[in-house]
Amino acid sequence: MDLIVQPGEVFGFLGPNGAGKTTTVKILLGLVSSTSGEARIFGKPAGDAEARRRVGYLPENFRFHDWLTGTALLEFHARLAGLAPGERRVRIPRVLELVGLSGRGNDRIHGYSKGMTQRIGLAQAIIHEPDLVLLDEPTSALDPVGRREVRDLIRSLKARGMTVFLNSHLLSEIEMVCDRVAIVDGGRVVRSGQLSDLIGGVAELAVTVDRVDAELLELLASRGEITRVRDCTVTVGVDDLEVAPVVADAVVRAGYRLYGLVPSRQSLEDVFVSLVEPTSDR
Repeated sequence: MDLIVQPGEVFGFLGPNGAGKTTTVKILLGLVSSTSGEARIFGKPAGDAEARRRVGYLPENFRFHDWLTGTALLEFHARLAGLAPGERRVRIPRVLELVGLSGRGNDRIHGYSKGMTQRIGLAQAIIHEPDLVLLDEPTSALDPVGRREVRDLIRSLKARGMTVFLNSHLLSEIEMVCDRVAIVDGGRVVRSGQLSDLIGGVAELAVTVDRVDAELLELLASRGEITRVRDCTVTVGVDDLEVAPVVADAVVRAGYRLYGLVPSRQSLEDVFVSLVEPTSDR
């Protein structure tokens, strides 16, 4: 697979369970070796010590020593990152504030909620102010409030100039925060590009009338590609939603009763489902 992540962007790595997302992240970190090809971060081979110093990582399933306080955990990871005592004294309170835990740094982690635990996990990933942050399924175990908090944090990281590589199977999370995405299936990239390009290229009109016959289908087919016919609703793919008034006028002039005309654009879910082949073990 070929992936290029640009500096300062939020890059979504999207795929079904078992598609190879976590394995790819581990290859980038040098934790496992690839069977072929090469992975490079900042121009260095994956796993290179110099490159890894510029990377922060939050795994999907992490376990911290929960008898530690949040501050003690960050102190530990700051030491691992080689930060001097003066840097640690400055950065730890700053990072706790960034993740919304400034008042809970002296609390033991076993008393944290899932959302707070995820935030302290993000804090340890950015304590050394990395250029690249790899987040593996950062919202999969959270409730809607926790997911929103993590999304806000990701936006904050981008605003601070960090590049975020977001690995997820949650389509809505990717759609709300990412600039570009790659959809992976079976260990290969099946589509990548700007999110706006992937989901903004196809528009549809759902036309509901009193009856559907060959004449109506011919009329609508002249305006676009018919994608679905269900009962008395015909869905037509069009290049531009601005043709909606023209379609409505043509339907009425042809003698049909128009009960509804609903414009919509293709969602990330639509793109994903069209590209990823379903299997029985997912």
